[in-house]
Amino acid sequence: DLDECAASPCKDHQYCLNTDGSFSCKACDASCVGCTGEGSGKCKTCASGYMEEDEKCTDIDECNLPEKVCTKENQDCVNTSGSYKCVCSEGFEDKDGTCVQT
Repeated sequence: DLDECAASPCKDHQYCLNTDGSFSCKACDASCVGCTGEGSGKCKTCASGYMEEDEKCTDIDECNLPEKVCTKENQDCVNTSGSYKCVCSEGFEDKDGTCVQT
């Protein structure tokens, strides 16, 4: 078997998996910018919204940062994978970018 992966045939956001007589390109984990294999522990660097922790890229919970990320009145922070979103608190709805009571 020729190791086609030695020639780095895959794109930057993929890793190469050598197979018998061939190879395939697999997508890197969403937490990675470039990788050497499968999962968040094989990242070359962590993507935005992720930090290296215990040799893996883990999600940063922006909602638990000391500085509030959702600053409008009656707004709650919801953590998402690699990011966050600001939503109106329960009993409020978004009207032209302001959370007003329903």
